[in-house]
Amino acid sequence: MKPGFVYIITNKYQTVVYTGVTSNLPQRILEHKEKKYPNSFSAKYNLHILVYYEQFQFIGDAITREKQIKAGSRNTKNELIRSVNPIWKDLFEEIENIMIE
Repeated sequence: MKPGFVYIITNKYQTVVYTGVTSNLPQRILEHKEKKYPNSFSAKYNLHILVYYEQFQFIGDAITREKQIKAGSRNTKNELIRSVNPIWKDLFEEIENIMIE
């Protein structure tokens, strides 16, 4: 089974957040940044700043965690982000070199 990531992205004003799951985080974030899917929620709201992520050994665990995060309130998501990224900086540079085998 593949490894997995759960992530949260936002726009430059931090007015909207999106929680997603993927097996290849650098590739997926690039897709958001490049608006690969122009009709998607993330493209519509200009969500391209990676502010939070977690890595899991198995994609199924990441999916479970994504559901937990999505079930929470916006305030809960904000607190989660601030717990590891208090200034909401873009973490993309940090994950660019994550290699998926």
